[in-house]
Amino acid sequence: MTEGIDSKVSLFAEDVQLMQRIQSDEDQAELQRDPDRQQEWNLLLPDGVPAERQRAKFIVRVYRADGLPRINSSIMANVKKALTGDSRDLLDPYVQVSFAGLSGRTSVKKNTSCPTWNEQIVFTEMFPPLCQRVKIQVRDNDAVNDTVVATHFLDLTNVSNDGDKGFLPTFGPAYVYLYGSTRDGAVMDEHASLNAALGEGIAYRGRLLLSVRCQITDQLDVAPSEVEVENTLPIQESNYGRSEEFLLFASVHEATMIEKRVSDKPVTFEISIGNAGNSIDGCSSTRPSSDEESDGDSGPESIIAEASMWQSTTPPAKPMTNDKVYYFLPFWDDKPCLYVRAFFQDHRRRLYHSNVIDSITTKLEEGLSEVSSLLEEEDENAEPRLREVLEELMAGCGQYMNLARAYSSNSSGQRTKLDKERVRLCQREIDHLGSSARHTKALLSRHSFKERYKTTHSYLAKLKELIEDPQHSLPDVFVWMISGGKRVAYQRLAARHLLFSPVEQERGKHCATTQTLFLKLPGRKSSGPGGWAIQGKLQVYMWLGLMKHKKNLVPGIPKGYELSYELRNIERSLTLPPVSLHYTQKQTFQLRAHMYQARSLIASDSSGLSDPFARVIIGEHCRVTQVIDETLSPTWDEMLVLDDILVYGTKEEIKASPPLVLIEIFDQDNVGKSEFIGRALARPHIKLREEPYRRPHLQWHDIFRGTDHAGELLATFELLQFQDGEEGGDVVAMPQAKEHHCGDSGPVLPVPRGIRPTLAKYRLEVLFWGLRDLKRIHLLTVDRPRVDVEVAGHIIQSAVLTSARKNPNFTSPVKYIDLELPEQELYCPPITLRVVDCRSFGRFTLVGTHIISSLHRYRWNPVTKREREAALRDSITGQLQGNNEDNNGAANHTLVSNNVHGGVVGGGSVSYRKETERSPLLQKDTVITIDYGSGAVSKLVAVSKKEKAEANKRRKQSMEMEEEDEENRDWWTKYFASLEAVALQQQEDRNAKERGENADGEQTQTQEGQREAAVAAAAAAATAAAERKKHSTFRGTSTAAKLAARLSPKSQRRKHKPNIAVLKVIPGELETEFNGFREWLHTFDLYRGKKTGDELEDEGRVVGKFKGSLKLYRWPLPKDIDDTTITGGDPQYGFFQGLPSNDPIHVLVRVYVIRACDLHPMDLNGKADPYIVVQLGGKKVSDKENYISKQLNPVFGKCFEVEATFPQDSMLTVQVLDWDLVGSDDLIGETKIDLENRFYSRHRATCGLAARYETTGYNQWRDPMKPTQVLARLCKEGRLEGPHYGPGKVRVANRTFTVQNDDENDPGRCRFLVSEEQLALAVLHRWEEVPRVGARLVPEHIETRPLFNPDKPGIEQGKVEMWVDMFPMDMPLPGPPLDVTPRKPKSYELRIIIWNTDDVVLEDDAFFTGEKMSDIYVKGWLKGPEDTQCTDIHYRSLTGEGNFNWRFVFPFEYLVAEEKIVISRKESLFSWDETECKIPARLELQVWDADHFSADDFLGAITLDLNRFPRGAKNSKMCTLDMLKTDGTVPMVNIFKQRRVKGWWPFYIKRENEEMELTGKVEAEIHLLTKDEAEKNPAGLGRNEPDPLEKPSRPDASFMWFLNPLKSIRYIIWHNYKWAIIKLLVFFALTIFFVLFFYSVPGFTVKKMLGA
Repeated sequence: MTEGIDSKVSLFAEDVQLMQRIQSDEDQAELQRDPDRQQEWNLLLPDGVPAERQRAKFIVRVYRADGLPRINSSIMANVKKALTGDSRDLLDPYVQVSFAGLSGRTSVKKNTSCPTWNEQIVFTEMFPPLCQRVKIQVRDNDAVNDTVVATHFLDLTNVSNDGDKGFLPTFGPAYVYLYGSTRDGAVMDEHASLNAALGEGIAYRGRLLLSVRCQITDQLDVAPSEVEVENTLPIQESNYGRSEEFLLFASVHEATMIEKRVSDKPVTFEISIGNAGNSIDGCSSTRPSSDEESDGDSGPESIIAEASMWQSTTPPAKPMTNDKVYYFLPFWDDKPCLYVRAFFQDHRRRLYHSNVIDSITTKLEEGLSEVSSLLEEEDENAEPRLREVLEELMAGCGQYMNLARAYSSNSSGQRTKLDKERVRLCQREIDHLGSSARHTKALLSRHSFKERYKTTHSYLAKLKELIEDPQHSLPDVFVWMISGGKRVAYQRLAARHLLFSPVEQERGKHCATTQTLFLKLPGRKSSGPGGWAIQGKLQVYMWLGLMKHKKNLVPGIPKGYELSYELRNIERSLTLPPVSLHYTQKQTFQLRAHMYQARSLIASDSSGLSDPFARVIIGEHCRVTQVIDETLSPTWDEMLVLDDILVYGTKEEIKASPPLVLIEIFDQDNVGKSEFIGRALARPHIKLREEPYRRPHLQWHDIFRGTDHAGELLATFELLQFQDGEEGGDVVAMPQAKEHHCGDSGPVLPVPRGIRPTLAKYRLEVLFWGLRDLKRIHLLTVDRPRVDVEVAGHIIQSAVLTSARKNPNFTSPVKYIDLELPEQELYCPPITLRVVDCRSFGRFTLVGTHIISSLHRYRWNPVTKREREAALRDSITGQLQGNNEDNNGAANHTLVSNNVHGGVVGGGSVSYRKETERSPLLQKDTVITIDYGSGAVSKLVAVSKKEKAEANKRRKQSMEMEEEDEENRDWWTKYFASLEAVALQQQEDRNAKERGENADGEQTQTQEGQREAAVAAAAAAATAAAERKKHSTFRGTSTAAKLAARLSPKSQRRKHKPNIAVLKVIPGELETEFNGFREWLHTFDLYRGKKTGDELEDEGRVVGKFKGSLKLYRWPLPKDIDDTTITGGDPQYGFFQGLPSNDPIHVLVRVYVIRACDLHPMDLNGKADPYIVVQLGGKKVSDKENYISKQLNPVFGKCFEVEATFPQDSMLTVQVLDWDLVGSDDLIGETKIDLENRFYSRHRATCGLAARYETTGYNQWRDPMKPTQVLARLCKEGRLEGPHYGPGKVRVANRTFTVQNDDENDPGRCRFLVSEEQLALAVLHRWEEVPRVGARLVPEHIETRPLFNPDKPGIEQGKVEMWVDMFPMDMPLPGPPLDVTPRKPKSYELRIIIWNTDDVVLEDDAFFTGEKMSDIYVKGWLKGPEDTQCTDIHYRSLTGEGNFNWRFVFPFEYLVAEEKIVISRKESLFSWDETECKIPARLELQVWDADHFSADDFLGAITLDLNRFPRGAKNSKMCTLDMLKTDGTVPMVNIFKQRRVKGWWPFYIKRENEEMELTGKVEAEIHLLTKDEAEKNPAGLGRNEPDPLEKPSRPDASFMWFLNPLKSIRYIIWHNYKWAIIKLLVFFALTIFFVLFFYSVPGFTVKKMLGA
């Protein structure tokens, strides 16, 4: 078992390692540009957890603890005790808190069991945290190794809520009650693992007062997580809960089924709550010394062993026995009473709150269980019962809301924050559940029953989440059986189930009631086979409540006892409960156990069978049935009589609550102890002395072994009380003993005739078809097997196979036997299928068995003529009443949707109108309308030349439109059209569902109402037309129906769809659509070995399969029978007559594998290299050479052709393997198909029927038999008259089908322009309407099958889309296989010429002038950022205008059907081969501002989907953001159709509010060419040759300033500062002039004066 778990863990770790997020090329480029996002992408986060999280502080405050164990069991403590003789407790406690990989611990308190810390441990972690559990451990400090005292886990999801009205994690201050091993402190504690919370705690180990808070900080740094320990202030406990005295009372009425191993010593029983009542190891002799620790009423839990505080143990008594099997304690008339008094904080309101929700949940669960059983029985009362369940849920939610409001108005302040938040949360959730239940009830109908049933189950799951309160209120109650001073067995009870409340809804379900407790072994002994046996059974009356409410414990005690002094004065405060109850009233009964049979028992022997016997126990009495050898469905037919059953109490109470009868089933072993199989509880029928006798009915009782279902028991039990001196009275007399059975305990009595089932004569007809996949038994192959069918002691044996390897089918397949079985189906015994290998020397070896518990699916109740006529009369009466009640008149024609494609759209869609018969006795025609569009071909039936010319003229226009597409159509065209049609249909279904689920069935919107009214008017017109022309060709009906179809919204969407044939895409396996093809051939798994309860091990018990069938029916059949067999034959000659021969047959099998999706990654790069392997019998076909590299959604498009022989090669296995360069290839997953069931099925699953019949083209008919031949063969096999063809009509037997061709180009014209093949095909699609032999035939389809890996059972590894065709080799062979090879991408070249830009935002400021400008350039890509091409730069654009005349050239590979660009490249240098990926065909254009000393600035972008993008504007002014609207108002362009487009498109950016802002416009020309066209007309990049573009006419100011200094002076400095420069020059000239003037004037003047 451990190895299996380890392997699962390793597989899980491997899966986690391989699961990586698959990124597209665009994502990769974006991650490279944004390193923060790259870090976020690589995070492994669960759903709902954001990548950007805030830091938070989780504060765990630990205040104090008390009631801890007094004995230190550590090694050093025991050594110290031995050396010093100190007997004091040496517990040195501290608390360790672990969260999110961090641990913090409080300080250590020495030598105390009531420590006080007042410390807080602060964890700094991200919020919300990935870790949701806080581990709190109380430990004992030790020098060698610290000992764990107790452990508690706090789940943060239970103390917080992440909804819109949620709250942060909060807890307390509140006590946490700790549980673990017993408190005896033994050195070698065998239950020490329980102290670490590894299992259910078996003893109370103290309590811890703590609180938890969460504080979110505003810091977004990624500092490492840390933990700190700090001191905190103490709290006043009385602020959070008042201390009250509680009383736990128990009265033990019966102690039986005590194991023999404890019978040699006196036995006593003990009850305890907390430390109170623990008589062995829970008493305390010291109180805390400090005043701080003994804080008044709310101080530490200090228990003193005083006689006045409790009487917790029963008087010791030695067990007695009557049969040496089970022992009992002789309480007789005096029933011991136990009571315990203890002080706890009064938090009863939490428990009351949980009890109310628990009562609602229990009622809902019981109701849903009843609905489930009715659903399994196909009972029509399931729907009304579910409606009642929803009404009960609504009432319960209403009661809860009333109680919650009353409590809220009277609530006190002693509540924690979690108390308040939890009450508000529960009120919101339950109020919502109540309204949801009301809504679900309003929508409940027969068609939506299963969906509403699942919805109601979701309500149950939500309620269960709300029951338990995370804050403890009272410790659990323990009941122990003590033998010889040692604790032997126990039972743990939740305190809330025993708690008393004056309000009945708040009371615990076991409060003041007598319950049966089954004691179990402590620790790990209670799990597994050792814990299946009961250690003791107690009948206990228990009550828990406040001392002041103790008077309420008396009314529930079973009556019949003497009223003692204590009970009379129980209301007095000082009066304690009595020590015992003396019963004076007792009744004597006789138990009659009518043990009839059991079924579906667990196998206990290695052969896969058991030798079961039953033990019936009531009180101290026990009786055993006979042993039935080698069966899992024993029929004992035995009545066990147990006399002198003494029951204490009054007759009325015994009648109301009789003692339970326990039935245990064992497997008799020749050596050793009998092995336990299961246990059942039953309530007997009571017959008092003065009451009349009523015969009971047998009932099925569930048998359980632990928590596993172990079978069912058919029995009933009577407790009879006789008159004095009478033997039986009116009671059924004792039957005569069976002559052939005489056990050790006396004669064996059969079940009396009045109680045992009434028998009738039946015939069981068995079809022995064959055996499959038989494994070796005792190392030998099974070569000569035989099948035995056993029912009610009768056996039918098949013939012995001469050689199972050569031919595993039986030569004489049909056998029958007449036998007597119960008339009531409920009492029918199971059928056992046994396979035996007949070996040499007369030896027989059991191979395997199969038990059929329910015969419902194999019973056949034939219909008689009288019943059929009565049903017809009832239907006529119902129709007449419906017509009278309908004032508007009922429609006489119904539109029946029988489209074989599940409602898909397009060519070949078939709709049918069938007249609703006013008189079912009159035969009417079935009108079938087929839509072949413009492609209706073949020879016409009775069509004139004029009509033919008119039809061709009407189709001419549509044929011209589709002529080009028709040439390009292939099988993949049909496939993608089918996917689109399925998606459209699913969207319509969702819309219809949303419209149908309006609250309380309100009317839909006005427009829909008007449309529905129009459709209704059209339907009324159809009705009137049908009334006028009942026997015509239904032309008026067709016209009216077409009017309704045109008015419906569905037809508006389909109006312009191309006329493409479609097939049915099944989202699951084909078997799910046709009930597994089990109409007459079933597969039964054969089991061998013991059933262990482990699914993996039990799957290994399957040793083979039996193929066959059974049919059980009353015999002789009624004389006026009006029913047929499954093949349409007379049942008087056998039900399985007319079946095909099971002789070996050679078949050609074609397996078409289209694609796989969501494959499990197998390589370290998160990808896989898948390829297909097909196995059929011993033949294996591998496609390893054509593996697809690095794909999880590969498209295979393969057809595998294999010749097989049925039945030897009947199991087809399709495997998907991962190719590995080194080592063996790994299996990703596989799917298995039973081809034999499909081949012999009535649904004709050999080759699917296409929607239309076409002899050429992509939709060519692939079946070797034409539709007329298929129809003729079906009529011949079903012994039907016909088919007879007429003008647009086909008559099969007494049914006539009228077929009309619906010409969409002329909706008003419906004429019979169809061929015989089309007529036959239309009838085949409605074959299920043919009387007697009709069945739905398999259409042309693709099934989606899940893949599973045997090494990872139950985990889906992906899906594969495929289908299988089968053709018998003795029939004409079919044509070549369909070509489903994946389409090859077509090579294109996209040329984009960027002419100009305009209104581009100006991003930069000029260095010298400061004016706004941009250095504009445009870049674009098609395949990804690594494919980017850029224009040159238009420098210094001052107006946002740019001139480029620049050509981008993008060659690419394109898949037209998928509208995807295909990119093939190697992911790295070391990649073995190229990886192919597909991306949408989108052209990305961006405008940037070039910067030379920093990063370029992004200005705007536009993304154009090449298949649908807005038409370009004619000029810049008309180019606005309105061109990007997607509401259909903007004309769109497909470049693959238009090929060349020129215009203006806007650049934009998105602001934070997601609004678009216009940042520029670009004039571009987009030209698409094929590869051949591009080679004929080459063009260069940019402005290069060939076909160069002219240089743009840019302004002279467009240049690079530091590369052109002269231009910079001219166009920058001179252009902007011309007048400033002139003024400056003039100023300098004048300055020089005046300087020189004033400098020269004095000299010149002197010269003049001197006359020089």
